[in-house]
Amino acid sequence: MASFSFNTTRIRTPTLQSHKPISKFISRVNPIKIPSPLFTNPSKPRPKLRCFRPNSVSEISVSTTQEAEEEEFDEVDDDPTAELSYLDPETDPESISEWELDFCSRPILDIRGKKVWELVVCDESLSLQFTKYFPNNVINSITLKDAIVSISDELGVPLPDKIRYFRSQMQTIITKACNELGIKPIPSKRCLSLLLWLEERYETVYTRHPGFQKGSKPLLALDNPFPMELPENLVGEKWAFVQLPFSAVQEEISSLDTNLVFGASLDLDLLGIEIDEKTLIPGLAVASSRAKPLAGSDHILLYGAAAWMNGLEVCSIEVDLSRARLLLSVGISGRYIYATYNKTPETRSEAEAWEAAKKDCGGLHFLAIQGDLDGDDCVGFWLLLDLPPPPV
Repeated sequence: MASFSFNTTRIRTPTLQSHKPISKFISRVNPIKIPSPLFTNPSKPRPKLRCFRPNSVSEISVSTTQEAEEEEFDEVDDDPTAELSYLDPETDPESISEWELDFCSRPILDIRGKKVWELVVCDESLSLQFTKYFPNNVINSITLKDAIVSISDELGVPLPDKIRYFRSQMQTIITKACNELGIKPIPSKRCLSLLLWLEERYETVYTRHPGFQKGSKPLLALDNPFPMELPENLVGEKWAFVQLPFSAVQEEISSLDTNLVFGASLDLDLLGIEIDEKTLIPGLAVASSRAKPLAGSDHILLYGAAAWMNGLEVCSIEVDLSRARLLLSVGISGRYIYATYNKTPETRSEAEAWEAAKKDCGGLHFLAIQGDLDGDDCVGFWLLLDLPPPPV
């Protein structure tokens, strides 16, 4: 889980109840009930994860009927040792400019009794899907660089501008491979499509592999470091627990492109999340004088705190109940103390209710940055989602 917080030595705030919420937001004190579970939208399924032989791309290019393609899919779907190589034929290859990548060992042993490594690559929409197994004695930046180039060549897609990855232990290898190819590596846990795919592959592929080792722990566990002081340029003056109807959340997300607002969205359709428009989504509203527009000499608007936050790959917000503080999780393993509150039965109850509401929403929550908590306009809006670490 992640974190969001303000530093007590820099922010003077009264208890939670006295914080004034954003005017169009609704402050929350009692837990809210979400009527139906998430990730259960049958009318908007996630794209099917295809299985192919290593040369399946060339085979599909000469297939003449849809039935022939489906037969090939079904045949290889039954083989957990098969590798994936897929590009949605309806997707413009030039439109895929960002990849999500994992390069790690799996709970599978080869004939030498050594753990098999696997490269898994996709884009946010899962229009691109690629996997390849490797023995553990060839794991280096050269192998990874060659594999990235082979994906581009095999699927006919350009090398991406950016590649996101979520394992800090692989940072050196991934960064070196990307730099040599002119690709920007981005350490981030906002690889939601990749994380959900790995969870699915664990159940449908790895556990059925003849070399699967039940009970095997991940070789590269995800970090959960001690939270740090908040950088000065991210400090806000006030904050409040709030909740917003899902319809209003959608409006804020649409403004990311139209109103030059900083932030990040999630493809809820892809993730299979279906929420009633009236459902209240929990969030954290932050007021910062740095969020107010500053006109530069070239008349470009600069939004201080929101702009700084925008470069952090914000992942999630978490309440640390034992220490009465909020934690912000960014990047792969960055954790900041973002806010604190006085320990009272009332504040604990509100903090617990906020976490319970987030859990009821399947981990969905948001961060909103404004110049004034009494105002209506956001200069930064991030839609966030708590996800458990992958089982591999």
